Amino acid sequence: MNLSTPTLSPLYCPSLTRYERRRAREVFIGDVPLGGDHPIRVQSMTTVDTMDTIGSVEQSIRMIEAGCEYVRITAPSLKEAQNLEAIRKELHHRGYRTPLVADIHFTPNAAELAARIVEKVRVNPGNYADKKRFQTIDYTDATYEAELDRIRERFTPLVKICKEYGTAMRIGTNHGSLSDRILSRYGDTPLGMVESALEFLRICEDLGYYEIVLSMKASNTQVMVEAYRLLVQKLDEEGLQPYPLHLGVTEAGEGEDGRIKSAVGIGTLLEDGLGDTVRVSLTEEPEFEAPVAQALIDRYTNRAGHAPIAPIEAYPIDPYQYHRRQTREVVNFGGAAGTMNVPRVIADISRVDDLQMEDLKAIGHFYLPVLDKWKMNDQGADYLYSGDRPAPFMLANGTREILNHAAWLQVDDQQNKYPLFEGEAFLQPNTKRHPHLNFVRLRDDAWTPQWAEALRHDTTVVLMAYTENAHAMPALRRLFVTLLNEKVTVPVVLQRQYTDRDEAHLQLDAATDFGGLLIDGMGDGVMLSTDLLPTLAKPELLERIKLYNATSFGVLQAARTRMSKTEYISCPSCGRTLFDLQETTAMIRKRTDHLKGVKIGIMGCIVNGPGEMADADYGYVGVGKGKIALYRGQNVIKKAVPAEQAVDELIGLIREDGHWREPDAVE
Repeated sequence: MNLSTPTLSPLYCPSLTRYERRRAREVFIGDVPLGGDHPIRVQSMTTVDTMDTIGSVEQSIRMIEAGCEYVRITAPSLKEAQNLEAIRKELHHRGYRTPLVADIHFTPNAAELAARIVEKVRVNPGNYADKKRFQTIDYTDATYEAELDRIRERFTPLVKICKEYGTAMRIGTNHGSLSDRILSRYGDTPLGMVESALEFLRICEDLGYYEIVLSMKASNTQVMVEAYRLLVQKLDEEGLQPYPLHLGVTEAGEGEDGRIKSAVGIGTLLEDGLGDTVRVSLTEEPEFEAPVAQALIDRYTNRAGHAPIAPIEAYPIDPYQYHRRQTREVVNFGGAAGTMNVPRVIADISRVDDLQMEDLKAIGHFYLPVLDKWKMNDQGADYLYSGDRPAPFMLANGTREILNHAAWLQVDDQQNKYPLFEGEAFLQPNTKRHPHLNFVRLRDDAWTPQWAEALRHDTTVVLMAYTENAHAMPALRRLFVTLLNEKVTVPVVLQRQYTDRDEAHLQLDAATDFGGLLIDGMGDGVMLSTDLLPTLAKPELLERIKLYNATSFGVLQAARTRMSKTEYISCPSCGRTLFDLQETTAMIRKRTDHLKGVKIGIMGCIVNGPGEMADADYGYVGVGKGKIALYRGQNVIKKAVPAEQAVDELIGLIREDGHWREPDAVE
């Protein structure tokens, strides 16, 4: 879509600027209803073997006490589906009546049994009635309709059982497990994901069954967000019920990467009022997932009272397909198609007293005194914001320093340092400026026609946009819409300043506030700041700056706008897993986390195998006890590799493709 052509209306959410939760149909899942006026619910999934009744019960209790309102348990065959009854009975005996959800993939007969036992079943339309062979099939309209008739025949018994027993159902599309039929018809696209679910949903509606929840999960946050938006738009377009949405990013990973990636995808949708239940998929114990999900949800408890933002009558971008906003290129910010720079990271070191060379380790810059030179790692900040305190030493070659305008006027080297103007100070006549690069810090609601005139033709300005509105992402989005509508092509750095955030909340808040903008192609750089830094001792301050720098790079990577480190697409484990996912992920990460931009999928079983890691360059998949299959993309290269040799074999495969490099000592 041409970026200068506005779309008609934001059909995928109630408002692009006012927080308003989408009103979904109420669905009853046991005694914990979903949608309607009910709170956004939290859920997770057990990792214990489903046949281990007591282990499953005790893990479920830990999850429930951590905040889970629904507990999902895998049922890969009839015996596991039958054992759900024993698990449910024991939970009730211990006083826990939290609804259980049976997770079904390839076994309709297990789904039909489970639907008689638990409160909800989850089916994946990509593999419920289809077998995936990674084949392209040329369908005519008639042969495709015949396939839909086959699916209807296979799926109808489950729908009738759910209707009879009052069992809810989630139709959960996964990007990585789209059927060959869908891929042949629609390609590997968000539209294919949506149509995969709608085929099953139409059967449900034809049979008068409406206790349905929908999901559109992907490990790629851009694909995930676009698919959910398109799903809502299609439901409205076809006059279907406004079914509740289950939000999740599949295979998000572990630690800070998993939390940031989940927040970018889930938070982007929550900002626009989409979502009725959340599962954060971490490669950790499942009881650690619920607090992260709850922290994301809690951001919206009082959000409806935010300061007003001017409405967006027409959204001048395509919200269903990623396009980076095109700008003029200013030094190494922004650019048009073919000359676009990656978004830049600016590190705020303005509060550091007595700055020393070794202090810049916090932002990925390492001074090597023996060699008298600088070394940067893959997360070395591109710019340093020093405020009123110029760095008292020579910076690494290529590293640029930003100073407040008044401080910049006092330095001798005004060519290699750049000024930051606060708002209207830039508009003052006869103000000295840098000939090539000037930063202008502007609040989202301070825009006037005077700014459009000043910035429309100035080829030296990079705007540093910030907001004080609690509804931060939509407030900054509104400013971008103004720039697009007024044809002002200035590059924009996203700046956020946080007060009183611990590490976990900082990561979630920054990922949510920046993520939705980056996913929509808006933002040519990021800078994180805080007003609490003066209260910290210098070592604590440098640790906080290190966290901000890592978070900035993490958000850009999670939004797929700048790849600066290895990405791990690892599933969160479940009862199907054939090895210790946490231990294996840590082992692979230790050997490969210096491979910038390489994506490695780590999957516990074939269900979460080549499909779920569709976005990965390489895959490590459990195929049996102690046996691993290694993939290049979606193609299996080595089968049944002994687990004790598999990491070495994986590294050999990476070497063979020319993607291996030895780790650097400073990393």
